Amino acid sequence: MKKLLLLLFFCFTINQISAQLLDNLRVGLESNMAWYNDDKRTGPFFDGENNDGDEHVRVNTYLKLDYSFLENFTATVQIESYEPLALLNYSPNFDGTDFGIYSLNYKSDKLEANAGHYYEQFGSGLILRNWEDRQLGLNNALLGGRLKYMPTDFLSITALYGKQRVGFETADSDIFGFNTEIELSNILKFENSSLNLGFSYVGRQEKTDIEDPNFDELTNAFSGRIDFSKGNFYANAEYVTKSDDVFVINGQSVNSFVNPGNALLFNTGFSQKGFGVDATFRRLENMGFFSEREKTGNAFLENNINFTPALTKQHDYLLTNIFVYQAQSLVVFADPQLMEAGEIGGQIDMFYNIKKGTGLGGKYGTKLAFNASYWAGLKGDYDFDNLSYDVDYFGFGDKYFSDVSLEIRKKWNKKMNSIFYYVNQYYNQRTIEDNFSGEQIKTNIVVGETIYKFGRIGQSVRLELQKLWSNSDNHDWVGGTFEYNASPRLSFYVNDIYNSGSDSSTSENHYYNFGGSYNKGTTRFSLNYGRQRAGLVCVGGVCRFVPEATGLSASLLMSF
Repeated sequence: MKKLLLLLFFCFTINQISAQLLDNLRVGLESNMAWYNDDKRTGPFFDGENNDGDEHVRVNTYLKLDYSFLENFTATVQIESYEPLALLNYSPNFDGTDFGIYSLNYKSDKLEANAGHYYEQFGSGLILRNWEDRQLGLNNALLGGRLKYMPTDFLSITALYGKQRVGFETADSDIFGFNTEIELSNILKFENSSLNLGFSYVGRQEKTDIEDPNFDELTNAFSGRIDFSKGNFYANAEYVTKSDDVFVINGQSVNSFVNPGNALLFNTGFSQKGFGVDATFRRLENMGFFSEREKTGNAFLENNINFTPALTKQHDYLLTNIFVYQAQSLVVFADPQLMEAGEIGGQIDMFYNIKKGTGLGGKYGTKLAFNASYWAGLKGDYDFDNLSYDVDYFGFGDKYFSDVSLEIRKKWNKKMNSIFYYVNQYYNQRTIEDNFSGEQIKTNIVVGETIYKFGRIGQSVRLELQKLWSNSDNHDWVGGTFEYNASPRLSFYVNDIYNSGSDSSTSENHYYNFGGSYNKGTTRFSLNYGRQRAGLVCVGGVCRFVPEATGLSASLLMSF
């Protein structure tokens, strides 16, 4: 009888422990697969000259486990697999199967602590941002320790140390950081407004093999911020300064070319029901900040300590994303005709809702959105022979990029709505891409999109037509998309873009894609076959180049 009771007690205890373990465990699985094909139009996948190897089938898999225990603790492990090689466009540092991130975390009302890998951002990210974006193949987490203390409701202090992740390894440098946020509105008992201050420091300690270097092994960056809002109005500003940093060309430090860097960011806006406006100004000078100096301008966005996205409209359509801007934060001395020290410019965003029942609004109203951005180099004196420059702080130099867009959203009835979109762009290919034979491309793009709902809930079709004209004989594009949503869970699509221009790499080529997706609960599966156009791929204003490819791809996401 005692043995039976002990057995029953043991089984009950094990059951409770197992239930508790499962209740506290969160699992996320993502697997992205590709089967690359040879293509008569885009060429063979493996030409014997690239370094990717003749591996047509590749899979990237991420398994993340988060386990909570003792109320305030969480343990995180992410296992990553890139077999037999990583997908095309990913850094060769992602190779094989290994632990990608691991950490032990503590969080209470006043204290947060991390040991292992962690992500952090100070201010807008101009001196520090660590994050993961699997679509870009980017994960620059820090491996070390982080402590955040909030002694009062108006003060928080963060201190950190770490080495930056590069593939499955870490960069050969040490990163130090300190940040404080002060909510003055809580101290001064503001009731209808908010005023906050922020101060940050980030240091990179990296040894150098250069004899008698003209720069310190420790590079320091400081940031000061102020954020104010009252009612419908808000404004914030940030200034960053970076100590002397050496210029790098072709992966080699140039000891005779050492300069400090700085950045200024200002944003303001106003919003109320039916109307809003937001304006941003930014100036960057020598603000590339990398965990290893000689990895400046890494094609895979590795080794980036700070975050300088392109502050332009993030377009949703295929042809509006052919000529996209990427922030020009680096010093570039490519030749006497191509010298840069950074960028200056900004953008303005406006929206207005035309009321229902008016002549232009109609029965359901009409939504208007306008955006304009302009970016240029820093005006000044550049000396190619002596590797030096002296720039005007608010001087606008050579034009890099401009983008003006107007979006009209109109609901016709309960079943149909449309979007009309116009974009005018200027793209200085020579400076943005460091392309010596690059053109100054001007484009006009129009897009029309209509969604029609019918049948049961979630059933609809979407038709999208696009056209791009340019001043260049190389680019004259047309495109379209058709999408059918059979239900909230199941959808299919087909799209194609075609260039009738004379560009040698894309002329008379159909970049088609077709596929579909199915989702149920927290599981989603998608399948696609088609061609990928060579060029910039951008996520959240961060861009990198990808090569041309053709093949079958699939993606599986699960969480439980």
